[in-house]
Amino acid sequence: MGHEDRGQPAPDVSREHRFVADAMLGRLARWLRFLGFDTLYYPHISDSRLVRIAMEQERTILTRDTGLVKRKGIREHVLLVHASDPFEQLVEVKDALHLSESSPLSRCVACNGLLDGVTDKSDIKDSVPDYVFLKVDAFFRCRECGRVYWEGSHPKLFKKKLRGLFNH
Repeated sequence: MGHEDRGQPAPDVSREHRFVADAMLGRLARWLRFLGFDTLYYPHISDSRLVRIAMEQERTILTRDTGLVKRKGIREHVLLVHASDPFEQLVEVKDALHLSESSPLSRCVACNGLLDGVTDKSDIKDSVPDYVFLKVDAFFRCRECGRVYWEGSHPKLFKKKLRGLFNH
C-alpha cells in the first residue's frame, strides 16, 4: 500500500469530498471508500434520515432515487447517479464532482473507518491466514471495526482497473 510511516495513519486527503450513499449504491460506496473518500452507507436508511445526515455532516448525497433529488432545499447537496454498473457509477461521480484527489487504501471498505499501519505484525497473526502472515510484511487495521487489510490480489486488481481514472 506504500504508506511510508507504517505506524501512522494514512492521510485523509479527500476531506472536501464527503458522501452519504443511499440504499441502492452500496457497491459504489465501497469503491469510494477503497479510493479513500469518506463515504457513509446504511443499507436500510430512510430518505429523511439520509437527508438529515447529509445536512448535519455536510455530505453530498449520492442517489439513484429521482424523487429524492426533487426535494426542496437539498438540490445542491444531491447527485443523481444514472449508471447501474458500480464502476460506471464511480466514473459518473468522479466526472460530475471533478474528483481529483484520492488516498487509496486509507479507509475500511466495510465500515468507512480510517486504516492505521500495523507496526508489529505479530499483533494480527490470528486475524489473517497463515500463508498471508508469512508472505506479507505490511498490514493495515481499521480503527473502528478492527478489520485487517494487506495488499494482496484484490487491491492490485482494483488498482489495475482504476489506472488512469485519477491520473495515477
